[in-house]
This record gives sequence, C-alpha cells and structure tokens, in this order.
Amino acid sequence: MTIEQISVFLENKPGRLAEVTKIMGDAGVDLRAMSLADTADFGVLRLMVNDPEKTLELLRAAGCVVSVTPVLAVCIADKPGSLAEVLSVLADAGVSVEYSYASITRKKDNAYVIFRVDDNGRALEAFAKHGITAASAKDLFNGAE
Repeated sequence: MTIEQISVFLENKPGRLAEVTKIMGDAGVDLRAMSLADTADFGVLRLMVNDPEKTLELLRAAGCVVSVTPVLAVCIADKPGSLAEVLSVLADAGVSVEYSYASITRKKDNAYVIFRVDDNGRALEAFAKHGITAASAKDLFNGAE
C-alpha cells in the first residue's frame, strides 16, 4: 500500500517555510513527517499530512507549486540495525531508494520510515516476502500510544 506524499516547491527566501507551515497549522492540518531539501534557487518540502486533499487546496490557493507522490512507509523497531535490515531487503530485490526520511510515531520503541523507490510493487512484494508490513496513512496518524 502506498501513501500520498505532498511535495511543495519553495523559493529559497527567509520566512517561506514558516509561511507554509503556518497556513497548514492555522487550518488544522496535522503534520506527521517532513523533509526539506534545497538547491540554489528553491527547496522541495516533502510532507505527510492527515488530509492531503485539504492541504493541496490550501497550498495551491497560497500560490504554491505542489505535487502528490505515492510513497511507502514501514514501521521499524527503534534499535540499531533495523533500518539496515529493511534497506537490505530492498537492495536484494533490486529496488533503488530515491530518497527516504523518518516520521514521528506514537508507537513506543518504533519509528516510521518513508521511502520513495523506483518500483513500489516490487518493494511491496519484497516486504511481504520478508514479513515487513507497509504502513498505511491511518497507521501514521493513529499509532498506538
């Protein structure tokens, strides 16, 4: 199963990230994960939010350039080597990781990791073969306390 990730293209100027996150916060959008990467002229803000449709509407109305990308998320044990195990499963299946970032979780002793890969289907098959369950958007926002 994939999860919708929102990518926002931001100008590299002071206050732009604060402006975008304020728009979302004022509208009650719950931000579960984010990643920010930059180039000389702009940044790419990647977000996992509780309401992607509302977020897209808000950010487009604010003049932001946004897109939606299907990504994968897995819940891993919060211990040394857990991420390496998941990455080895992907590597052994010939799946390339384009980028990855972590998410907060309410699950004790666990972490969520979000992956953008070159082949979601092959990655999901490899995960299933090794007993790794892909997380849903609901999992990211409603994890056990």
